[in-house]
Amino acid sequence: MTTIERITTPRIRIFDTTLRDGEQSPGCSMSPPQKLVMARALDELGVDIIETGFPASSQSDREAMALIGRELRRPSLSLAVLSRCLQADIETSARALEAAANPRLHVFLSTSPLHREHKLRMTREQVLESVHRHVALARSYIDDVEFSAEDATRTELDYLIEVSRVAIAAGATTINLPDTVGFTTPEEIRTMFQQVIAGVADVPNAGNVIFSAHCHNDLGLAVANSLAAIEGGARQVECTVNGIGERAGNCSLEEIAMVLKVRQAFYEQDTAIDTPRIVGTSQLLQRLVGMPVQRNKAIVGANAFAHESGIHQHGMLRHRGTYEIMRPEDVGWENSQMVLGRHSGRAAVEARLRALGFWLEEDELKLVFEQFKGLCEQQRVVTDADLQTLMQGGSNAQGYRLASMTISDVGSRANALVELSDPDGNRVAETAQGDGPVDALFGALSAATGVQLMLDSYHVHSVGIGADARGEANLSVRHEGVEYDGTGTSKDIIEASALAWLDVANRLLRQRQANAGVSTEAPATATA
Repeated sequence: MTTIERITTPRIRIFDTTLRDGEQSPGCSMSPPQKLVMARALDELGVDIIETGFPASSQSDREAMALIGRELRRPSLSLAVLSRCLQADIETSARALEAAANPRLHVFLSTSPLHREHKLRMTREQVLESVHRHVALARSYIDDVEFSAEDATRTELDYLIEVSRVAIAAGATTINLPDTVGFTTPEEIRTMFQQVIAGVADVPNAGNVIFSAHCHNDLGLAVANSLAAIEGGARQVECTVNGIGERAGNCSLEEIAMVLKVRQAFYEQDTAIDTPRIVGTSQLLQRLVGMPVQRNKAIVGANAFAHESGIHQHGMLRHRGTYEIMRPEDVGWENSQMVLGRHSGRAAVEARLRALGFWLEEDELKLVFEQFKGLCEQQRVVTDADLQTLMQGGSNAQGYRLASMTISDVGSRANALVELSDPDGNRVAETAQGDGPVDALFGALSAATGVQLMLDSYHVHSVGIGADARGEANLSVRHEGVEYDGTGTSKDIIEASALAWLDVANRLLRQRQANAGVSTEAPATATA
């Protein structure tokens, strides 16, 4: 048995359940080796507790716990597994935890009237007896026992207090009051924690018990409710990277950590999270489970520190604090992105040109800005390579263009034939086979252009409605270790996919051209 040293510093424990509750999100299951990779990243991130899985549910979860327990030995890190209030579950979980340096056994039982009647078919008294018996059993195996009152926020307050008193008396060291279905509001959950904590104060050892919040995001309030729980006395938050989890997901680790960091003067609490590792950890999870975050996701979304609006860009150029409340470097981004698009103003374009070495007079800048606006009508984003091409006179602005493509089935595989117009106007045709039409298409495009891209994520969706609807393809790829995003739009989603691939390939080709010694100086009228 291992005794867990209690945290006395004013900070919130981060209980990460990415590998358990997060993995229960449809399409997010991980193999034991993948869980080990993610657990290493969570350990480096600085989480306090990693919940590795539900051993009684599968051999895979038992194997994952064994792998993680043998490797991760940081003294301040606890490894937890989940168990129902069943003797067989608890015994299985205790065996699974044998490899852990600091094990935690997490047991749960529903307490709300809805769950008692329709799920458990148990009376209030039967639930209380089960909580006492199984928490005590868990404590006989492991010193650190967490009890969760499932569906706590829909449980009668007096009964929730009674359940918590019984669990503490039986040996629970952490009491978790979950908002299992994302039903509560900040004011309600704040009051609930305050009253439950006050209601158990006279139970022996209650002063050493940590109260925990586990909030789901069904109404989009998981982070707000977790913060309110902290205001009510919770000192542990259960969360997941990128907010993945059942249904609409869980409280997002990166969001709760950064709220407490940015607003530390208000909450007077912090975490042990090494925040510059947040983006890298988020991107690792996206690669492991194949679930990208939306671009406007707080903290880790591609647009979190990106600015396209001319007004915002002008403010950022004067002082970054005008439109950013934290530094991108503090969460793992390299820097803020001044995205040049049709909403950008002259100040942002001029600043980017200067960064590239082009210093223009007023009339020259006016001409280039008009050309820039014209290019924005053809593509959503204008890159540095696009600006350099404008300064070179626009000779290769189009790059490779799609002339035609044919997709067909070849047995169990797909065959793609693409015909492109290269930057010089010549026709290039190539074929490739793949596991599906998109795989074959990308193979043919790679053969035709000579550009090798490693696909990280790919998705398509509809833009517009009715007869005007189009398909938009978005992909994230890596080339020589650098990540690039591409977008393409067309009535045909396969064609949109090809355009998204060429969006990235043409950017890389322009960069390659510049690196090979093509002049990047401005026209004769500009001063470089």
